[in-house]
Amino acid sequence: MSVLSIVIQSLLTLYYVFSGIAKTIGAKYWVEIFNHLKLPQWFRVITGLVQLVGAIFLIIGYWFAGAVAWAGIWLGITMLLACLAHFRVKDPISKTAPAFVFAVLNIILIIINASDMLHPFS
Repeated sequence: MSVLSIVIQSLLTLYYVFSGIAKTIGAKYWVEIFNHLKLPQWFRVITGLVQLVGAIFLIIGYWFAGAVAWAGIWLGITMLLACLAHFRVKDPISKTAPAFVFAVLNIILIIINASDMLHPFS
């Protein structure tokens, strides 16, 4: 596994653990964002759980590189859907950019670790 992959994996793990926990417990910031995006609060909880599952697979990826690529797909789709949610309410690019950047970082992880996807736990 490359140094670049480990650095991106580590940054994303931290982000998704903290973001997933904050969404799941109902931090005011995330409650307001989901209200702004016109999404139900139960979806905020589901999104937080999806991020925590992705973070777990990123952590497993320190030992099994294929898990990183699958986590990248899981979380990358989540971030692309976040971009769509921002577009739907006509948010400016500045509010959509973080989700887009996280999607790109996940895509980079997928590309770096794609060769390990067929045997993620070997």
